[in-house]
Amino acid sequence: MKPMNVGLLGIGTVGGGTYTVLKRNAEEISRRAGRPINITMVADRNLDLAKQVTGGACRITDDAFAVVNDPEVDIVVELIGGYGVAKELVLKALQNGKHVVTANKALLAVHGTEIFTVAQQKGVMVAFEAAVAGGIPIIKAVREGLAANRIEWIAGIINGTTNFILSEMRDKGLSFDTVLKEAQRLGYAEADPTFDIEGVDAAHKITILSALAFGIPVQFDKAHVEGISRLDATDIKYAEQLGYRIKLLGITKRTAEGVELRVHPTLIPAKRLIANVEGAMNAVLVQADAVGATLYYGKGAGAEPTASAVIADLVDVTRMHTADPQNRVPHLAFQPNRLADLKILPMDEVQTSYYLRMRVQDKPGVLADITRILADEQISIDAVIQKEPGEGEEQADLIMLTHQTREKRINSAIAKIENLNVTSGKVTRIRLEELGK
Repeated sequence: MKPMNVGLLGIGTVGGGTYTVLKRNAEEISRRAGRPINITMVADRNLDLAKQVTGGACRITDDAFAVVNDPEVDIVVELIGGYGVAKELVLKALQNGKHVVTANKALLAVHGTEIFTVAQQKGVMVAFEAAVAGGIPIIKAVREGLAANRIEWIAGIINGTTNFILSEMRDKGLSFDTVLKEAQRLGYAEADPTFDIEGVDAAHKITILSALAFGIPVQFDKAHVEGISRLDATDIKYAEQLGYRIKLLGITKRTAEGVELRVHPTLIPAKRLIANVEGAMNAVLVQADAVGATLYYGKGAGAEPTASAVIADLVDVTRMHTADPQNRVPHLAFQPNRLADLKILPMDEVQTSYYLRMRVQDKPGVLADITRILADEQISIDAVIQKEPGEGEEQADLIMLTHQTREKRINSAIAKIENLNVTSGKVTRIRLEELGK
């Protein structure tokens, strides 16, 4: 059977890994796909690198549009990243009737609706397993493996850089800034780590998972995004003492009022498996009505783990290439004409539990003043710990855990607590999720 010809856009870390794994496992991949899959054309600005990786075994160009316009190319693999030229290239490939495989979560989270619409019109596929959690097959699990289920919520550690930083802060008691420098030295963090540490990368990924889980359009602009750059090692220590770990989670939940879509540092009970995911590893926990909780764990980045997902998509596209477009697996799991118009809840309306830490004067009546404010906002307290003041100090840390309440109530309570004469500075607030049924 005629081989599938692949045009590769970008032969950096993931592109190089894809070329290497596809060549190394060519026989096995061909047996799975039903025909050979060959990279016949590579576009990269670094022509010397492209020649070095491919050994001159395919056509090399520095013009990516030459690849998407080549009539001999059946599938375009986009590994350039970003929102700009990548979008132009993907749309052009689709308009030319080519299937697209991409690892570009930012592109799909922001422009996915437009891209999937064009693909549907042209009868071609957009496959994106590598866009979320690297080598973990979470897209296929949510879109196909759990198709019998009504998915209730997803919570994921889906950024390895931030998980490495939080693991090191907990293990070594170091500050965020110190660990970030170490992460950059080790190659876990970029020179400009903003997308990772401020939660943007995780928000791109949870936006895609939310769309797949609930059959809604991708709506990155409605996600609540909060990173770890302001997280204090003190809170990681206190959380540990209370039986919790702090992780940067991407969370999406279906509620009676709408869909929650949020990324932020989160306290998780230490007994949960996902709380024990350390280093640069990723894990995604999915709660569904029929199967219950399922956990997906593995490497979320790296040349060959991500290449594994890219090539899995190439195999899927090859298998389905000749299938009737109406009978292929839909891009967002649900039939395109059956997507739901569910509201994405503003953060003020989200309900969760909270960890609060405040500096208070060490004198009688302080706790009563604070609990009165919480009671007025109908916030129930789960646990209270007051630390002894240091030698010669008149202030101490007061830590509270609350039961579930709306975000707008906790915001109002925090504002009132900060206005008390017996408190100083800002109240530290970190959301808490039990991640049980």
